[in-house]
Amino acid sequence: MLLIRVPAPALRPFVKTLWALDQTDSPLLVGADREHVLPTGAMHLVFRLSNHPLCLFESAYANVGQNIGHDIVGGARSTYYVRDVSESVRSVGVQFQPGGADLLLGVPADELAGRHTPLGDLWGRFASEARERLLEAGGPDQRLDLLESILTMRLPRVRGMHPAVAQALERFTMTTNVREVVTEYGYSHRRFIELFRRAVGLTPKLYCRVLRFQAVLDRIAADPGLSLVELALAAGYSDQSHFNREFREFAGLAPVEYRTATPSFGNHVPISRRLR
Repeated sequence: MLLIRVPAPALRPFVKTLWALDQTDSPLLVGADREHVLPTGAMHLVFRLSNHPLCLFESAYANVGQNIGHDIVGGARSTYYVRDVSESVRSVGVQFQPGGADLLLGVPADELAGRHTPLGDLWGRFASEARERLLEAGGPDQRLDLLESILTMRLPRVRGMHPAVAQALERFTMTTNVREVVTEYGYSHRRFIELFRRAVGLTPKLYCRVLRFQAVLDRIAADPGLSLVELALAAGYSDQSHFNREFREFAGLAPVEYRTATPSFGNHVPISRRLR
């Protein structure tokens, strides 16, 4: 069961969504014990409330993984990662708004980008105390209420996002012309990239590429009958080879392989054990 919630008004400038997942009453995907997790361009915070820590692999076929922990910050990424999904888990987490993680975690987003960081490295003992409180909460609704409360406690420490970054994020929903957007705000290209990367974790150009990739995934889900050529053209790729190359870079799979996998959640692609 997956429960998704829009945060309370006080958190909305910093947190996009909160979610609680409980797989303990659901069967695991038959034949899949790992999955590709695709990039969204956003940062995430997750508390795993079962006995199984997050375990990552260098590839879907690697024999040995790395255990990260039970409370983890996932930095903004521009490519997929591979994680273990062989055990049912109970977890709760948030997806941050751009700039929100810097403010709530106290660390610039670019210092956390492209990797997973134990929350204890950022919050100290408060991280383990927060997880203990979440373990004691009742059902998913109670866990989300408590997580909101925990994050709200961090609000007195926040500062405002740089206005040029906030305005650029809005503009990037309509255009991917980074140079045009930079010119609008009167900053040098280098200074703007520095401000943007500190807040978001990715450069403006890379962030826009991930947004375009996510728009393709949305189109695939909305209209599975679209051809790959139609998808590439609709998303603004220069040609089919460019589309295929960038899709594989972000997903670790060709577009046709992604469609064949038919993931239940667009950014989580199961990998069959029978292929290894």
